[in-house]
Amino acid sequence: MKFVVLICVSLYRNHKGGRISSNSEKKMTKAIALEGRLTDCKNVITLGVRPNFSDYSPQDMVLIRNAKKIYYPSAFYADMFDAMGKPTFPGYHNYKCVQDKIKQTAMFELLDIPHPRTRVYYGRRQKQHITRDFTFPFVAKVPRGSAMGRGVYLIQCREDLDRYLAHENTAYIQELLPSDRDIRVVVIGEKIVHAYWRIAPEDDFRCNIAVGGRVCLDSIPREALDLALQVAGACRWDDVGLDICRSNGEYYVLEANMKYGKEGFRRAGIDYIELMEAMIENEEI
Repeated sequence: MKFVVLICVSLYRNHKGGRISSNSEKKMTKAIALEGRLTDCKNVITLGVRPNFSDYSPQDMVLIRNAKKIYYPSAFYADMFDAMGKPTFPGYHNYKCVQDKIKQTAMFELLDIPHPRTRVYYGRRQKQHITRDFTFPFVAKVPRGSAMGRGVYLIQCREDLDRYLAHENTAYIQELLPSDRDIRVVVIGEKIVHAYWRIAPEDDFRCNIAVGGRVCLDSIPREALDLALQVAGACRWDDVGLDICRSNGEYYVLEANMKYGKEGFRRAGIDYIELMEAMIENEEI
């Protein structure tokens, strides 16, 4: 079996200067990860994320320094590995826009990617223009750090807007596209590994599974799949769940999720861990 990380055993010594154990030799043929996303993969050693690099053991430091690639390096280390020329998966570009809707919107606009009309407002004076730029109803979101449908609000009147603004220093306002469902497309490496519909519950405009959205495995339009691959490639995102909706005959990218859930995989009978093990072994990622 071929794995990504192959380190010469003869060059590896433990911190006492002796030869490593046979168990350690076996571990050295595995891929090296920092974040815990691949903890259950048999062909991966997960070391954890330690902001003080000196907190890693001497053995772990050798594994990190000699690994041909680091999996899930974390936002903390991704830039550093890129600067020193060490490949990572996901690539460091993935971490630039993690849970940052403002940066994602800027990327979509720069690349002319279809995206709901969105504006960001800073300070009291700018926020006074929201109702000039948007008519009720519209969507307001927590611009950074939110996921799974949390921090997404349907603004139907002035009172809704005032409640939102009372808690947000930066206002992220987006047009409401009429639709009762969206499409989650998961791109890993350079290919789509899963795609499914997310249908909103009757009492909510959000389609997130975490708020009661329903997974539907009906066929996905080719246009949505092509758009997802185009976006992932243009943004250089190699591990992402893209949310796409169809409204008035057009497809729009709503947002990118670098920390996507696995429920859609489970509903489709896809073993995510086995999938990742195979993609690592086959050097697809």
